[in-house]
Amino acid sequence: MRIIILVSLFPPKWIAGTEIATYNIARHLAKRGHEVHVITTMDKGLANEPKLVDERLYIHRIVSQKIRFLGIISFWIKIFFEIKKINPEIIQVQSILIGIPAVISKKVLKKPYIVWLRGSEIYIPWTFKKPISKVVLENADDLIALTKDMEKAIQRTFAGKIAVIPNGIDLEEFETLSKEKSRAKLHIKNGKKLIIYVGTLRPIKGIKYLIQSMKIVTKYDDKLLLLLVGDGEEKEKLKNLVDELNLSKNIKFVGRIIHERIPEYLIASDIFVLPSLSEGFPLVSLEAMASGLPIVATNVRGLPEIVVDGENGYLVEPMNPQQIAEKILLLLKNDELRDKISRNNKDKAREYSWVSVVDRLEMVYENYK
Repeated sequence: MRIIILVSLFPPKWIAGTEIATYNIARHLAKRGHEVHVITTMDKGLANEPKLVDERLYIHRIVSQKIRFLGIISFWIKIFFEIKKINPEIIQVQSILIGIPAVISKKVLKKPYIVWLRGSEIYIPWTFKKPISKVVLENADDLIALTKDMEKAIQRTFAGKIAVIPNGIDLEEFETLSKEKSRAKLHIKNGKKLIIYVGTLRPIKGIKYLIQSMKIVTKYDDKLLLLLVGDGEEKEKLKNLVDELNLSKNIKFVGRIIHERIPEYLIASDIFVLPSLSEGFPLVSLEAMASGLPIVATNVRGLPEIVVDGENGYLVEPMNPQQIAEKILLLLKNDELRDKISRNNKDKAREYSWVSVVDRLEMVYENYK
């Protein structure tokens, strides 16, 4: 099949969950013989002509002018003409906002489209959310949700059938690394306990509550280290909080790293914490599972579908540093428990291989051949 995937942002500049998932979906579809065209925003320093990045995988970057309203309308129109030129059999939309060109293509070019909702556009308010969501979702031929919770949220707008397909991971990236080698590369001593967060530094991620929990945790072991891997708008505010709590020797801001290095940081660690106030189906939680890390995560949205309390980690209430600290300490003090959860997570991660995920996606495509 000739498939177009519409996504607002894309690697190498953008490496959050949606961007990484979209890249892997496109790559695996191309490996299976599909001709895949990803249409996305132009980033500075990259060429705007279609680029063949892998066998049968093309990237088309469209300039988006930063002019209020006119800029986004112009962007949609350019995408529509790119769709017309490529002439796909199916269009896959990776977020509601970039779905308008797919709606136009369906009306004008009679091209079917599916929407694979990633989470934030469902749970977080944004300008013109209600009218745009109504148009994009009601005209879609199929919808895919990452979680059962997301499926329920979508059903308030869309009355049709919704497939539930999670994010995936490439297990090979994690099976070739060892904790000892990863720690040596990162200059971390064996025996030092390492807690890690990976993601953007934004208020919705609840990182300040994780930092506050470290004030409690470090009373147990003052040599503990928390790695905050990522960047974002809240970075300076969080750094100030670390200074206020006198935790600068226990918390390190690693900054943004290329996605290929994330397994190295995870495997070097002992516990992964995700203190978000809202989450769809975070890709990094699967990566933590594949690394064999116990997970401490907030009991919000799709996270309870990933983390089973006491089996592969623990759930805590959002905005609760005390609960985060209690679960971290429970894991730190019990090596046998950590080992058991580590084995459970490595087994559970196999359910989320990209091979399995794309198998399910192709079943959706069967309707449009």
